[in-house]
Amino acid sequence: MNIEQIREYCLGKPAATEGFPFGDATLVFKVGGKIFALLFLENSWLNLKCDPDKAIELRERFAAVVAPYHMHKKLWNTILPDSATPDRLIREWIDDSYDLVVAKLTRAQRRLVMSSGK
Repeated sequence: MNIEQIREYCLGKPAATEGFPFGDATLVFKVGGKIFALLFLENSWLNLKCDPDKAIELRERFAAVVAPYHMHKKLWNTILPDSATPDRLIREWIDDSYDLVVAKLTRAQRRLVMSSGK
């Protein structure tokens, strides 16, 4: 997936927003005010939240999945640009990240997210 495809997919999630809170080189996607993806525009790296056990498994199975730099290594993975990684897997990992963040929102926030239903 290229940068624009990732951006479109992330923004297609209910109540997803984008911004540049860390400068113009890092596009951040949030739901309910919480980050679920960071897209580094200079190198196309994508940071996604991940279940701790699955994070380790993905790093072992895929060369394009590595421990993140400057983020909690148990809860986040960095996806490096790699044409060998199928787009469907990247979309699945984005879905997982989004779902993990939504699950941690308050009940009221989750209702707002689900009612926005893009």
